[in-house]
Amino acid sequence: MTTLARAEQTHGTSGVAIYQLVAAVLTARHSGGGTVVDVGCGRGELYQYIKGRFGSYAGTDVLRYDGFPDEGAFHLTDLDSGRVALPDAVADCVVAVETIEHLENPRAFARELVRLVKPGGWVVVTTPNQLSLLSLLTLVVQGEFNGFRERPGLYPAHITALLEIDLRRIFRECGLADVAVEYTKSGRVPGISRHWPRWASRLFPRRLSDNVLVVGRRPVSNGDRT
Repeated sequence: MTTLARAEQTHGTSGVAIYQLVAAVLTARHSGGGTVVDVGCGRGELYQYIKGRFGSYAGTDVLRYDGFPDEGAFHLTDLDSGRVALPDAVADCVVAVETIEHLENPRAFARELVRLVKPGGWVVVTTPNQLSLLSLLTLVVQGEFNGFRERPGLYPAHITALLEIDLRRIFRECGLADVAVEYTKSGRVPGISRHWPRWASRLFPRRLSDNVLVVGRRPVSNGDRT
């Protein structure tokens, strides 16, 4: 399946809890202003949650979905090809929401995100949480992670399942500092369509969250300061 076909299966959108978590993480770490680049932006729905934090918003994806915000700058990119059509160190923050699991080479993708961010800037990646109770039970019973099952049509749109430790290692390999992992605190109860109570998800975020986020900062070198 091509990158374009995988992107079309997603309809260019993610969950509200994911966008809210990304916005909270950026608010806690970025003082405001500057540029944010949304890699694998889909419809650009993240913009509504962060537009007050940045001076400009740019999105890039393999196709431009209907609904992409008029205020944003869109750049067409096949993310499996390797390089986003933007210059080095163009962004104060770079975000990839539910994108890395669709791509063939997550490490190359992470290096590209780091290339785009300025020294001192932040990189944020979200992906399905393979350590959730739902995903682990699906793995035990059906032999595959919940977000990557072929029968409900998640595979081959989702092709790369990453654990929390994989995300941490990739960020370290890319030279990012202050790496942290957070969870959406929103997850489905196995076997039914209901979500866990909010209090339970807050007590056990790793096990009761459908999605995980990793964030890291590109260090500022002596050469960057001069």
